[in-house]
Amino acid sequence: MSKITIIGAGNGGLTAAYHLSRNGHEICIYDSPKFAVQIEAVANNGGIKALEEEHGAKMILAGFSKISISTTDIKKAMEFSDICIMVCPSFAQELLFNDMLPYIRDDMRIIIMPGNYGGLVLNRILKEKFPDTMNNISFIDSITIPWACRIVSPGVITIMGLKEFLPLSIFTNNNDNKKKIEDELKDIMPIPIEILNNPIVAGLENINFGGHPLLTTLNMGILENFNGEFNYYKDCCSIATSKAASKMDLERLEIGKALGIKLRTELEAMNALYALNEISVYDFNRKSETHGKINNAPNSSKARYITEDVPYLLVPAYHLAKICDIKVPIIESCIHIASAYNDEDYFSTGRTLEKMGFKNCTKEHIINFLNK
Repeated sequence: MSKITIIGAGNGGLTAAYHLSRNGHEICIYDSPKFAVQIEAVANNGGIKALEEEHGAKMILAGFSKISISTTDIKKAMEFSDICIMVCPSFAQELLFNDMLPYIRDDMRIIIMPGNYGGLVLNRILKEKFPDTMNNISFIDSITIPWACRIVSPGVITIMGLKEFLPLSIFTNNNDNKKKIEDELKDIMPIPIEILNNPIVAGLENINFGGHPLLTTLNMGILENFNGEFNYYKDCCSIATSKAASKMDLERLEIGKALGIKLRTELEAMNALYALNEISVYDFNRKSETHGKINNAPNSSKARYITEDVPYLLVPAYHLAKICDIKVPIIESCIHIASAYNDEDYFSTGRTLEKMGFKNCTKEHIINFLNK
């Protein structure tokens, strides 16, 4: 069993700490002193509780898991382990990584859930700060988190469901380490893993790509006016909106094709991850037991389905499409509308190719990188 540091104490971070501790790993969980509520609760309780039932729905993996260290001291957290799992919003990845930098050591593994091209961004930062050292840091980008989960109260979570497997990429400057890292990940992760070729594949395979930003954008009026008091997946996915999401998915697949990448369709990915066999995105959203357990719809344009999934999933795809000379009108329209909602130019503030270390790169440069 391993010692693991969890960076971030939101829904996914608390659940990661709980489940990995339940599986026998020794866990340290960290969050910024600005967000100390969960950290203090876990420290006071000695661990994390997962409920058996919430709003009349049966949850999974209920119980209590002991957490060795719950801290707002980044130095203490980084010294605990050579394996760090960052479970945080994409906008926080760079902020947290800059706090981690003084304590980064060679041979550390930085697992990012979800990656959203984060391994490329953090590697660029590392090279800028330590150009001649730190050559053996490995970044692992997962396409999602393993759990459908929520925080109920400080230190208390519910786990609605668990994916069948976790696709992820291993980005390292030392390819000889890849097999060793893969074996470590198989030991650490609570579900089987699937190795993807690189962080761009992991970013394009994120299953939040179409469903979250587009359905949220299309349903913003009802989301705001009814304060999100309904089931997002069942109530926001209609026959018409699912058709639009399918058209956006075709744009994503076309980007992958131009870069020499074969991607799963959104429906193929969702069916595989949740062991279902639905014939359409509409049917999946209507019938998935995991997604139908609680009412959890966003209630504003500031929800992460917009503020994370648009700038960190759609914007990179748009810029990749641009250098591939591919038109992506639905992706582009969704970014424009989300930008208007929040008075922000996501085309520039989102995760651009320059931020990923591809400044002034051509399509051929990107393909050469992928082939390496």
